[in-house]
Amino acid sequence: MDVSRRAKRPIQSQDEATIASKGAGSQRHKNKQNIDYVWRSGLAGGLAGCAAKTVVGPLDRVKILFQASNPQFAKYTGSWFGVVTAMHDINRQDGVRGLFRGHSATLLRIFPYAAIKFVAYEQVRSILIPSPAQETVLRRLLSGSLAGMTSVFLTYPLEVIRVRLAFETNKDSQSSLKRICSQIYNEHPTPAATTARISIPVSNVAIAASTPKSGLVNFYRGFSPTLVGMLPYAGMSFLTHDTATDLLRLPFLAPYTTTPSPRRSHNPSAPPILKYWAEFLAGGFAGLISQTASYPLEVIRRRMQVGGAVGNGHRLGMAETAQRVWRERGWRGFFVGLSIGYIKVVPMAAISFFVYERMKVVLGV
Repeated sequence: MDVSRRAKRPIQSQDEATIASKGAGSQRHKNKQNIDYVWRSGLAGGLAGCAAKTVVGPLDRVKILFQASNPQFAKYTGSWFGVVTAMHDINRQDGVRGLFRGHSATLLRIFPYAAIKFVAYEQVRSILIPSPAQETVLRRLLSGSLAGMTSVFLTYPLEVIRVRLAFETNKDSQSSLKRICSQIYNEHPTPAATTARISIPVSNVAIAASTPKSGLVNFYRGFSPTLVGMLPYAGMSFLTHDTATDLLRLPFLAPYTTTPSPRRSHNPSAPPILKYWAEFLAGGFAGLISQTASYPLEVIRRRMQVGGAVGNGHRLGMAETAQRVWRERGWRGFFVGLSIGYIKVVPMAAISFFVYERMKVVLGV
């Protein structure tokens, strides 16, 4: 009797473990739609974005000045030495605060942006990839792209404000969030510049009716290339990161790339945690690939965003902006500042993914 009971115990234990494992998997999937999971992953994503942006803040300022062809800094473009010289001139003219001009708007925007992006990715991924058997490259790419498009749609006005603050170089002008917001809101396109390009006679009334003079629409300048650019940028970023982490966890690499500590106690089936250098490597590689794929669209977007700060105020469309960039510098114009982009995005992506993954462990996500 006792022998038979002892013999059955292992079988019963295995069955219970299987049921518990399935139940845990179902609970984990369910928890992704739970408000507790959402706010914890959102907090982790927001902190990750702020940490990454703060580290590369000075480089971001210089890159915006180069991309938008600021007249004062156009002479520095095209070389690594120009980046250093531009940063030195900004520091000499405005001090360290000049290198972080617009950074308050950056943090104001990046926290909700990064939080929404990571939360949206987790949510969309759980819908498109409900099980490992359905995980494909296309589904991963689509999950990242939709997450990026969602976050940028909800936070884009803050991005326009940040870029305009960073574009300011006049020391005498007192840049402030209130002044910049008021300036953007009240900017008017010039009908004369538009009619000069149209061969068919069109009345100023018709032009004014089809083109908003001012208002909230000004905060969405460059939105169309941003949405298009998010397809390769966010999509390739998440796809590359997830693929790289999968490769680094392969059995023959795991002893060198993963920590010997036990897996997350709240989720026993979660993959082992990567070592610091491995997580930085995966994130940095993701930044490199995504930046290269989306950079021409980013240049177009920056030029559209500062349209009211330079020139005659004519609101350029995406195609018209691309033509102007091509006429000015040819194909190289679409990659102005790419070297700064690599210096900025590679460590930024590495820090962002690293902080996010570590904060998920700390917050029990």
